[in-house]
Amino acid sequence: MDRFGILFRGVMGGQPTGPQPTGAETIQKLCDRVASSTLLEDRRDAVRALKSLSKKYRMEVGTMAIDHLVRILQTDRSDTEILGYALDTLYNIVCNDEEEEPDESEEENQQKQEDDMGAQFTDKFVQEPENITLLLTLLEEFDFHVRWPGVKLLTALLKNQCAQVQGIILVSPMGVSRLMDLLADSREVIRNDGLLLLQQLTKGNAAIQKIVAFENAFERLLDIITEEGSSDGGIVVEDCLLLLLNLLKNNSSNQNFFKEGSYIQKMKPWFEVGDDNSGWSAQKVTNLHLMLQLVRVMVSPVNSPGATASCQKAMFQCGLLQQLCTILMATGVPADILTETINTVSEVIRGSEVNQDYFASVNAPSNPPRPAIVVLLMSMVNERQPFVLRCAVLYCFQCFLYKNHKGQGEIVATLLPSTIDANSVSAGQLLCGGLFSADSLSNWCAAVALAHALQDNLTQKEQLLRVQLATSLGKPPVSLLQQCTNILSQGSRVQTKVGLLMLLCTWISNCPIAVMHFLHNQDNVPFLTGQISENLGEDERLVQGLCALLLGICIYYNDNSLENYTKEKLKQLIEKRIGKENFVEKLGFITKHELYSRAAQKPQPAFSTPEHMLFDHEFTKLVKELEGMITKAVLKSSEEEKKEEEVKKTLEQHDSIVTQYKELIREQDSQINELKEQMTLLTSQNEKMQSTITQQLSQIQQHKDQYNILKLKLGKDNQLTGNQTDAAHVNGLQPEELSQLREQLEDLQRQNQLLQTQLTEKDSLITSLKTEGVPSAEGSTSEVTVLQREVELLKAQLQSQTAEITKLQSEKQELLRGSETTAAPGENTEKIAELESRLSAQTAETLKLKGEVKTLLESRETMEKDLASATSTAAIAQAEQSKLQQEVQESKKEQDDLLMLLADQDQKILSLKQRLKDLGETIEDEDDLDSKDQFDDDDEEEEEEECDE
Repeated sequence: MDRFGILFRGVMGGQPTGPQPTGAETIQKLCDRVASSTLLEDRRDAVRALKSLSKKYRMEVGTMAIDHLVRILQTDRSDTEILGYALDTLYNIVCNDEEEEPDESEEENQQKQEDDMGAQFTDKFVQEPENITLLLTLLEEFDFHVRWPGVKLLTALLKNQCAQVQGIILVSPMGVSRLMDLLADSREVIRNDGLLLLQQLTKGNAAIQKIVAFENAFERLLDIITEEGSSDGGIVVEDCLLLLLNLLKNNSSNQNFFKEGSYIQKMKPWFEVGDDNSGWSAQKVTNLHLMLQLVRVMVSPVNSPGATASCQKAMFQCGLLQQLCTILMATGVPADILTETINTVSEVIRGSEVNQDYFASVNAPSNPPRPAIVVLLMSMVNERQPFVLRCAVLYCFQCFLYKNHKGQGEIVATLLPSTIDANSVSAGQLLCGGLFSADSLSNWCAAVALAHALQDNLTQKEQLLRVQLATSLGKPPVSLLQQCTNILSQGSRVQTKVGLLMLLCTWISNCPIAVMHFLHNQDNVPFLTGQISENLGEDERLVQGLCALLLGICIYYNDNSLENYTKEKLKQLIEKRIGKENFVEKLGFITKHELYSRAAQKPQPAFSTPEHMLFDHEFTKLVKELEGMITKAVLKSSEEEKKEEEVKKTLEQHDSIVTQYKELIREQDSQINELKEQMTLLTSQNEKMQSTITQQLSQIQQHKDQYNILKLKLGKDNQLTGNQTDAAHVNGLQPEELSQLREQLEDLQRQNQLLQTQLTEKDSLITSLKTEGVPSAEGSTSEVTVLQREVELLKAQLQSQTAEITKLQSEKQELLRGSETTAAPGENTEKIAELESRLSAQTAETLKLKGEVKTLLESRETMEKDLASATSTAAIAQAEQSKLQQEVQESKKEQDDLLMLLADQDQKILSLKQRLKDLGETIEDEDDLDSKDQFDDDDEEEEEEECDE
């Protein structure tokens, strides 16, 4: 046996051969062996020995060996056995759990030392973030002896230094994902310890909670809960539920993800409790308690209203609320589960109209059936019921009435004389019974419950004034309002007084009629002033503050209908008997009370003992709202009030003036917008007209240029007339041939006139068809448009041909003049003057065309409106549209015939031109011919007669 074996045997209790080494010396030698041994087996044996010593010599091993153990994790990754020993050793030195309980006298000091030691070694380990990253890498090792101690070590590190380790894991790539893989491990011990690890990891870190949720944690955890038997499962179900609570509590993102993933529906089977509810195990009670807490997390009043409402809706739709109400009415359910179920149902229905209506319809399985609300109120006013259960019922009743005017009306209606049923117990009767019972807690709960039936509901405050109570035989009934003040004046206990004063303050606030009823009793105001002015004990100071609040409400909401108790007289009474400063000081006793701030934190009444039940959450809101207003109302003098009223009237007048100006400005804005639209329309029309005028001016300029050219050519023609006559004779042109040419041209002219007349008729026919047709049909409208374009093209071609014919006719007339006697010398001058007059006439015609263009634009707008109105009649006029299409096609065919005739005419004109060329005549260019188209038909006939002569 070598030297190391002898040393190890001495450490483990073998027979020593020499002096015994101390624990520190042995650990130091083992650390040296770990650091210096080259053989893996030697290092493994040394680490195994350190593991065996790590519990007894925790301080020494942690101080001397922690660095060596980390180095083993880094260098000996291939050997799972040495890795397991190293991880176990590290776990032993950082874990604060004790296997053996110390003596009671030493327990506190020993535990503190253990905690300090674990935190010290944890700090040393996590000083290097690479150590946590290395640990996360080792968790990927599937070997049980590595993975399991790694999970335990990381859990212990998180317990000791949670925030620091969370930060390292959060920035580590795939760190959270590696830990989520533990839930899929087939070995239950690793999976279960993985749940504990994730519990520690997700505590108070919203970022890690989101990552875990998006790593499909909800699906996996719900599957594990189902596999383990849901509420009947063991500790694993509890661990899963605790992890779910960590992920969802105060994390709106995860709550929304849970709802959107339809996981609320998967919670319903958890609450399927059978008829036999006897013998519940402690684990089942714990599991179901956590399940109910999980439901409450989703609908907690601290969540955003929108998120809470959507979860409440989902719970009703999937039947979860119905399942909870079944547990609520079941028998044999343990008291703590029943209490938590009532609290859960309370928050599921709070502020949800659909859920509140369903809860109102739930009946207890009794004979005869009674509403669940009535059964619960019976428990609330029963002093033999557990205190926490009575608080839960009160919370449930408050949540049922929260923003539920319908439910408030139903509760108040059970107190009205016309609806009282002597054969059944109603909610109103139970509340009145609790209000006037000998149990102060029942008084307080009933008063608060009744106050919630009046919360923010002026109608029910006025209805409750009708309630009359029969106090004893032979005496007339008194109102509920008066009976409450009678009980106050009888010297009840503080809890009863506080409850009744909260009810009265809630009742008469913002209700002048109730204030008038309260002041109508001559004893009420003296009682309040007497309570406020007295110097009472510490317990009675809260009552004084509430009396001051009640009197302040009587001033603030006073309509001055009672002459003896107007606002001014009540303030004078306070000033004389109490003093304004003293009154304000007593009013401040309410908010300075230690239980006031506790009640203001959350809606659920959570009190450690019945004596602490003094304030209601909704009432704290009322005090916060009224305290400042009442203080100002009491301290203000009558002159200040008058000034304020004058200022208020002035402001109202100013507001009315501002309103009038606003209306005027709105009208002006609308008018400006209309004028802008009109201006835009006119601007566009102006632009179109300007473009049209520009085109007309260019056409006029062209006509002027043509006139100047024509004027020059006429002068030249007069000089060459004799020469042209001689040339005609030389070429052998006889008068008979000229006469024949004249007849052909006249024939062509008549045909042209006939064609033009037919074309005009067709054009008018198409226009009438377009006007009378069905513009809503897109096909027919497009065909009419195409047809119109073709007609315009045909007219342009016809005008061109007419111009050419006119030019030929003028040439013929010139030839005839040359063949006959020579014209008079002043004749050309007269022609020029005549042409100038025609040009002036054409300029006037152009101006006339501008007016016609404007008229056509207006006609087009009218046509567009008519087309838009005709759109709605498209279906009725479908037959007319078909007929229109047929007529258009026929018109097309006729126009095609006209085009054929025009083509023949063009051919004849060309042949005539060719004959003229053959006769030796000079044919002018088309531009010159266009300049001569200004002569009308009358002038042509006159010239022809002259030629004949």
